[in-house]
This record gives sequence, structure tokens and C-alpha cells, in this order.
Amino acid sequence: MEIYQHFRKEEHAFIDQILSWKEYVARTYRPKLTDFLDPRQQYIVQSLIGSKDGDIQLWQFGGGKNNERKRAIIAPFYEQIEADDFDICLLQATYQEKFVTLTHRDVLGTFISLGLKRDKLGDIYAGEGCMQLIVANEIAKFVMMQMTMVKHAKIRLGIAPLAAFLGKPETWEETGKTVSSLRLDTMLKEIYHVSRKEASDLIKKQMVKVNHRVVDNIAFLLDEHDIISVRSKGRSKLISVDGTTKKDRLRVTVGMLR
Repeated sequence: MEIYQHFRKEEHAFIDQILSWKEYVARTYRPKLTDFLDPRQQYIVQSLIGSKDGDIQLWQFGGGKNNERKRAIIAPFYEQIEADDFDICLLQATYQEKFVTLTHRDVLGTFISLGLKRDKLGDIYAGEGCMQLIVANEIAKFVMMQMTMVKHAKIRLGIAPLAAFLGKPETWEETGKTVSSLRLDTMLKEIYHVSRKEASDLIKKQMVKVNHRVVDNIAFLLDEHDIISVRSKGRSKLISVDGTTKKDRLRVTVGMLR
């Protein structure tokens, strides 16, 4: 199908899933609620389904205006979608910060160690003596019962209002650049101001993630809305590809998380 040409080969299975969700809604006239999606997945769903045009509508929500990970609802056009329909809740616990420091990685690692899928977990906050997780309602009780210690901190999770989530809005500093290609090593060189060799070494040492997945191929091609994470150097994203120059270089807009 022509639609696959616009996406990576490894994304084809996800595209098939989206198309099956769309067919299910069209056939049964019942809404479909997804697990949490990362920004790239959200972009793909939006590209394939749109928002509220035609017979099907798409809504995405992760607990608040600025949440990164979101669940999606694909529904018949006449359905009234509310925040409660996304079946998510905020779990919260406090800890003694002077005795232990918790990070996003600590919380995520403990969650995964419970045998739970990352797709059931939304955004995380850890800091200032407070730990918060946005999770799918169907696993909330299990998480509260089983997640009693993170790192060396004993915790007791409870449910809090979604509006109490402490994650701050992300600030992205946008910059326009011209690049020879969208290869990962080329983009790292331009975004992080490193040499091509250093960029290649970072990738080969598995210190680079694209959309939260380790990529060890220096020739990996980036696409719009990809999120890049480089260990100890921060996060960036390819916001858009804006055309070519007279010398056939690509104009791109990139963002650096500040």
C-alpha cells in the first residue's frame, strides 16, 4: 500500500494496528481506547486518522495540556468524549528527599520490574520529595499494592487528582539548520555540536535513543516529530523538514529541551 511509503519499515506493524482500530470503530460504531503513545506514535495516528473529519474522530489525552505520553480514543463522529473516558489516574507518594534522591529512571525501572508494559504508563515526575505516575486505570490497584519501594525509599502510593501532576511544561529552543541528510550521525553533529566521529561513537556505544528506543545504526534516518535522547547531553527533536536549499541541502527545524 502507498501509505507505508511514508513511514519506516519498523513502524508498519503499528500502522496495521491503527488501521485495524479504525476498521473496528467503523464496523462496530464503538470507541477504541489505546494504551499510552509516545509523540512519534501520536503523530502517526494523527496522520492516518486525522482529528474530527468524516465519520471518525480522534482524541488524545495524557492527563493535562502538556503531558508527553497520551492515550488516544478513536470514536464515531457523534460520540462526546470526556477526560474520564481515557481511563487514567495519577498515583502519588512522598519520600524523605534528604535521605534519597529519586529520578525518572528510578521510577520507570521499578515500574518495569513489576512485569508491567511501558504502554500502560504515562508521564512520570520525581523530585522535591514527591513521586508521581500517570497510569492506566486497569493497573492502578496493582501498582499501588506492589510498588512499595523505589531505590532505597519506602513509599505508599495513593490516588491524586490529575490536576495535581507536578510535571512542568517542556521548553524547547527552536533553531533552523541546513544539513546534508537526515542520517542520525549527521543530525547529532549539527544539534549537539560534536564531531562526526564523536556522533558515531555515541551511537555505536548505544548512548542514543530515538523515540525512547536505543538506535545503534549511524545511518538511521530521522523523520519529523522524532525525539532524540543522548546520554549526558540532553533531549532534542526534529520538528520539521522545511525544504531544500539551492545546493540541495535540507532545511530543518530542530528543538533542544532546556
